Amino acid sequence: MSRPRPSRRIAAVSAVLATAAVCCLPATADASTRTTAGADRAPAPGSSFYVDLDSKAVHQAATDLRAGDYGDALAMARMASYPVAQWFNGTATPGETTTAMARLQSRAALQRQVPVAVAYNVPGRDCSQYSAGGASNATEYAAWVDALAQGIGDHRTVVVLEPDGLALSPAFCGGTAQQQTDRLAEINGAVDRLVAQPNAAVYLDAGHSAWQNTGTMARLLVDGGVNRAQGFFLNVSNYQKDADLVRYGTQVAKCTWYLTNTAGASPDDCANQYWPQADADAWYAAHVPADAKLPHFVIDSSRNGQGPWTPTADYPDAQTWCNPPGRGLGTRPTADTHTALLDAFLWVKVPGESDGSCTRGTTGGTDPEYGAADPAAGAWWADQAHSLAAHASPALRFNLPVNDGH
Repeated sequence: MSRPRPSRRIAAVSAVLATAAVCCLPATADASTRTTAGADRAPAPGSSFYVDLDSKAVHQAATDLRAGDYGDALAMARMASYPVAQWFNGTATPGETTTAMARLQSRAALQRQVPVAVAYNVPGRDCSQYSAGGASNATEYAAWVDALAQGIGDHRTVVVLEPDGLALSPAFCGGTAQQQTDRLAEINGAVDRLVAQPNAAVYLDAGHSAWQNTGTMARLLVDGGVNRAQGFFLNVSNYQKDADLVRYGTQVAKCTWYLTNTAGASPDDCANQYWPQADADAWYAAHVPADAKLPHFVIDSSRNGQGPWTPTADYPDAQTWCNPPGRGLGTRPTADTHTALLDAFLWVKVPGESDGSCTRGTTGGTDPEYGAADPAAGAWWADQAHSLAAHASPALRFNLPVNDGH
């Protein structure tokens, strides 16, 4: 069978791009106006998360198409059809931040979708590493959070509050006791302001399953105000496997209950992710009631389709979290998780944005895995986007609406 002529392939990929808006509109009821009884504000099963029809992946698809890279163009169009979180990082004034959030809400409402918004502006964020920055002080941060909340209004919104804000808080990167106290106060203040919006589901940082042990993370969450939020998030900008994250998240949720409700409880008491699974399960069965009200969690599956990276070369510092090669898109965003405490799989980290200029501990300023300098943190990296799509697990397909029969 002969291969399609270029003109036919161009037409096919152009048609995919042209129909992106149609494919991404849900056939279900308006999820953005649903309310949930009580304190549970989790995205309801069947919710459709917001798809940006002017995303970097959309533009990359167009760039690839113009270059005659028809396979990559189609892959980018497919990737662009899935919802990805929108990041707010404090580069705008409070007034501009409110306007930007309100604009996101309008676009999501027009598409009958629920936006996922990342609040990423806490003072001293990322321990002054690749994504350093944030508000200059607590007062400025509180004003910025207030601006976000005003823009959210009464719209149903998933808020991912400060990636690395707790797991990489000052106590874990050489900060002072006062800086740690300030960080916890800032996160608590943000929780209180955001949950004042009646349909905002707020999730706090809980790192991932290969980082802080269960008890340490649960203590940080309790001190950060998780019991007043919807729950916590896992694996943002990382690569851990879904099954490991679900197990870890379940343990963390149960440990927060134990620490909150047990006199004299210590974080070291809780069974952690490194225990044999049967022993850990038995410990929680003995210490946490089966009907205990637990915080829920969400998982960032934007890049974990191939799991974490195991380097094949010996580096002074492999930086396995930073632009590892050969990774892939993971579980598609959905609120239909069929797991009691797991509210949703989300794509929080934007697939195709660099983690930073990694050197694996070597000199010379280049990443030895790629033979060149990586783009700065947050910069678009077309080669990485193409690789994530090529290594997606499950294989990448177009995000088409489910026909509900109406």
